[in-house]
Amino acid sequence: MAGALSALGRNRAFAWQLGAMAAAVALAALACGGRWGAEAAWGCAAGGAVACLLFAAFSVRRYGEVRRLAARVDEVVERGRRLDLGSYREGDVAMLGNEVAKVVARLARTTHQLDREKRLMSDWMADVSHQIRTPLTALSLTADAIERTEDPAARKALARQLEAMVDQLSWLVTALLRLAKLDADALPLEKEPVPLEGLLADAVAPLAVALDLRGVALEVRCEPGASFVGDRRWTAEALVNIAKNCMEHAPAGGTLRLEGREDALACRIAVSDDGPGIAAEDLPHVFDRFYRGRRPGAEAAAPGGPGATDADDAAEGPAGTLAGNGLAAAPPNAFNDGFGIGLSLARGLVSAQGGTLRASNDPAGGARFDITFPKLVV
Repeated sequence: MAGALSALGRNRAFAWQLGAMAAAVALAALACGGRWGAEAAWGCAAGGAVACLLFAAFSVRRYGEVRRLAARVDEVVERGRRLDLGSYREGDVAMLGNEVAKVVARLARTTHQLDREKRLMSDWMADVSHQIRTPLTALSLTADAIERTEDPAARKALARQLEAMVDQLSWLVTALLRLAKLDADALPLEKEPVPLEGLLADAVAPLAVALDLRGVALEVRCEPGASFVGDRRWTAEALVNIAKNCMEHAPAGGTLRLEGREDALACRIAVSDDGPGIAAEDLPHVFDRFYRGRRPGAEAAAPGGPGATDADDAAEGPAGTLAGNGLAAAPPNAFNDGFGIGLSLARGLVSAQGGTLRASNDPAGGARFDITFPKLVV
């Protein structure tokens, strides 16, 4: 009774419905009394009263379920709690609860995605500003050195360095744009048969001159007829980044190896070198964006010697040239040590095609990168 009175106070529609039903029962009782007497009137009134009580009880219960559902939705909206509708099994309230649960779940996913995109955008802007600031400083210092030096030979050397810096900065901006497209799933990828033999040829062609200058031999082995379904252009770019990394760590007289084969489960590509390999502390982070680790033996290396860290090579490249002209040196290794995004970009391009890229140290020595494109994704 208390619940019914409370519901009457909060819900005018329920009050009007109960009042109309009571009025109909009273009219029916009066009609029965006039036709069949007082006993019939009392029987009709009693039956109508029972019907009104049942109607009130079921209505109060339903309104109570709706109130509890509304309270839980408020908790979800205001406090971020999870909506639990396990107690609603059948009926229109259960249907309402299910629909509300769908809406809440969709809103929760949307909110989570928006928060994730906001964090990614914030991290992305911080990374980009940090990575571009150092090269721009080096460019500014080199341009200033060109204006202030009077030696024609030195000016020509600085101009060549400035041109190389511009090319590398252009590559950095292009790579950052591609990473942004990968993060946004906006990079168009083709799905067509890609022969491994032609893919490996595309990957090593841009490195031919650099390999010759460094004295690094090239060894390419490919199983005849091996292929996979993917995007040839972007896979070749991923391989170029991996092969370039291995080439830069291979010693003079070393060998860069690319192998391609196909089996019943997947198409596999391996890129390896016979350099010092990847330091144990760097191995878990080689694909992290903007990560540049230490080479094995760097702790014991002298400045500028083998295994020197980023801070040890300040006298090389543009910095050394500027210092030699009596000008302020550029930040150490603004360009010489890379930007730490080539392997991250390679992994993104491979993963976007359903493949995997893993790094390890070859037992025989050197670093090894394994690309796998499964034939069947379960």
